[in-house]
Amino acid sequence: MSKLRYSAEQVQALRVNPNVKKCSDKSVTYSSDFKIRAVKAWLEEGQGPNTIFTRAGFDLEALGKWRPEACLKLWRKIYKAQGEAGLLGEKRGKAKKKKPKIDETDVEYLQTKIAYLEAENNFLRNLKTNTKN
Repeated sequence: MSKLRYSAEQVQALRVNPNVKKCSDKSVTYSSDFKIRAVKAWLEEGQGPNTIFTRAGFDLEALGKWRPEACLKLWRKIYKAQGEAGLLGEKRGKAKKKKPKIDETDVEYLQTKIAYLEAENNFLRNLKTNTKN
């Protein structure tokens, strides 16, 4: 995240742009369609990052002159690794926790432990009833 903050007017101008999915004073989320078109224009047509963003209706003074190149470098890396599908969703934020996988050895271990604990409980129950008499 950059230290650049957008003014209310800049945020409003960015939100009007059809290539922007959402925008706040701290960040801009670009549409997936724009990301894909921008990467293809850069890789296949040889257009420069500033040209791509200017033709898409962005004010480079408001965005920051370094942002188009930085965005396209990141998007190109994702595009080469994952294809268009990698640019379709939003990847920022906390990763979802994965549930641990339980394999057969874990299941067998847990079943054995349950049987042991049930036997222990039965033993203690019998011990308790025998001492009362």
